[in-house]
Amino acid sequence: MSQATASAKQHTAKSDLKPNENSPLKEFRTPPHNLAIEQAVLAALMTVAESFEQVGDVLQESDFYATRHKYIFRAIDSLSKENSPYDAVLVNDWLIKQNLLEAAGGEEYLMQLMADSPSSFYNLETYATKIKEFSTLRNMIKVSSEILQNAYDTKGRSVSEILDLAETNIFQIAEQHNNNAKAQGPKAISSVVADVFDKLDELSKMEGNITGLTTGFVELDNKTSGMQAGDLIIVAARPSMGKTTFAMNLVESVLFNNDLPALVYSMEMPADSIAMRLISAYGKVHQGNLRSGKLSGDEWSKVTGTILQLQEKHLYIDDSSALPPTEVRARARRIAKQHGGKIGCIMVDYLQLMKVPGMGDNRVGEISEISRSLKALAKEMNCPVIALSQLNRSLENRPNKRPVMSDLRESGAIEQDADLIMFIYRDEVYNKESKEAGTAEIIIGKQRNGPIGTVRLAFEGQYTRFSNLSPEYYAQYDDEE
Repeated sequence: MSQATASAKQHTAKSDLKPNENSPLKEFRTPPHNLAIEQAVLAALMTVAESFEQVGDVLQESDFYATRHKYIFRAIDSLSKENSPYDAVLVNDWLIKQNLLEAAGGEEYLMQLMADSPSSFYNLETYATKIKEFSTLRNMIKVSSEILQNAYDTKGRSVSEILDLAETNIFQIAEQHNNNAKAQGPKAISSVVADVFDKLDELSKMEGNITGLTTGFVELDNKTSGMQAGDLIIVAARPSMGKTTFAMNLVESVLFNNDLPALVYSMEMPADSIAMRLISAYGKVHQGNLRSGKLSGDEWSKVTGTILQLQEKHLYIDDSSALPPTEVRARARRIAKQHGGKIGCIMVDYLQLMKVPGMGDNRVGEISEISRSLKALAKEMNCPVIALSQLNRSLENRPNKRPVMSDLRESGAIEQDADLIMFIYRDEVYNKESKEAGTAEIIIGKQRNGPIGTVRLAFEGQYTRFSNLSPEYYAQYDDEE
């Protein structure tokens, strides 16, 4: 260690090295940190112009252990955002204006840090990563201490609530760590096109036009090429149109046609009701008879056969209400881990029933966070996430009640984050004498990598399922498509 570094360390007051006395960390040993590395990074930043670009997407003020280092980094960060140089003189001036110079160690401390810059700049990114790792470890210690305190003093909360809180906090740290690990910055076009070539080679070996998971609906697959990994798929409709039925048909296809595990978050309907719908749909058993238990011998045979097949599939139903995005992700990770990190699809029924703690009455902001988190979940799990959404009631007041993008409730963020948006419209819901009774329109309002348009399906309400229409039926609509 250089003499300057040693001198700088001597100027780091003891109170600057200790965690806050009110912090849970006071019961533990000195938290992980390396002051010399923090000093080397700050010195390099104040010495080399435009060096902040190397660490600005990795480090935050809170990642520094020493309080004075937090203030110095805050000054550098602020000056950088103002497109101003951030050498020691300007950092000193900024700290004076903010009345933070003394808290940051004073002018003498800044000058002593500068002496370390020649040897530390070349290791700047490595040092920044080390600081981030120490910060992650300290966060783990802090959360662990909070878990202990909550276990000792429950404050009237149930064990399940305390466990959920602990798991959520731990997974938040893991999420931040994973996001930092994946933040690789810009990629050279040479590596990008190489990946594209590999993808094209893989697709060329597939049979047919399906590049994702089949939906089970021929015409819908033709329009979408199937459900793509990493896509956020929104299924939206007014009540009684069959949102849950359609989404569960997609889940059924993942289970039976693709033979992959699936996870369903049913925040409105209990798990046994979801199971009943599956039995009705796959076994083609009248749902009214299922609910009443008045089954014929043939129906009992269908029910038994369907249950035996479902027991062999990896379907998980979570009927917890008002789950936050962090909990949805945590539980999905657990299921994926049980299957070697692979999950076929995730279905959320429905998006507006999720909650984000601390958002209060900011519903638009809350929906934005939920939508963003579901898209992030699809990318992380590398599977389609099917999220159901409500539509604004105002569409009931217009003559043509077919949904459009603006009908999505709190639509801005949903429309932006979604890769595929499908609306369900059944004319018979509004027109009892409709010539289209028994059919449904699946209106593709947005498809990031494909065409929009309308797919028509049969609706078998008694079996809680949609099904393919005959080619002859589609022929009459060829001119419209």
